[in-house]
Amino acid sequence: MAVTYMTAEGLQKLKDELQFLESTERPRVIAAIAEARDKGDLSENAEYDAAKEEQGHLESRIAQLKGKIMDARIIDQSTVKTDEVQILTKVRVRVKKSGAEKVYQLVTEGEANIAEGKIAVTTPIAKGLLGKKVGEVAQVQVPAGLMEFEILEISL
Repeated sequence: MAVTYMTAEGLQKLKDELQFLESTERPRVIAAIAEARDKGDLSENAEYDAAKEEQGHLESRIAQLKGKIMDARIIDQSTVKTDEVQILTKVRVRVKKSGAEKVYQLVTEGEANIAEGKIAVTTPIAKGLLGKKVGEVAQVQVPAGLMEFEILEISL
């Protein structure tokens, strides 16, 4: 797996999810398999098949989380500067076409939440904003066409 950069908060969320899956969901799925197995003929037992499929998905997710946690590198928030747009900064922009102002915080993929204004650094808008300074205009190609964002403010 590739190195994943994240905040300490993001890493803790992954650890919490892993702990929940291992301590709560795994025993529940094992119990469902055992219960379905007790019902007899496994060749025609849809409950057993469904429980085994769920177990496969669960174990896959557990392995994925363990890999991400192992490969995680914590971003030291104290080193983040506000002279240009970078990961963990909040950026207030004006959409040139409409004049609307928006605030985005650039975060890692695992922490993205558009409802909270947190966009992943891998999105087209974030890529277009990265490295820009207050007063600059970022031209971003999005599915709807070319958008221009004027950088108004950069903060933490």
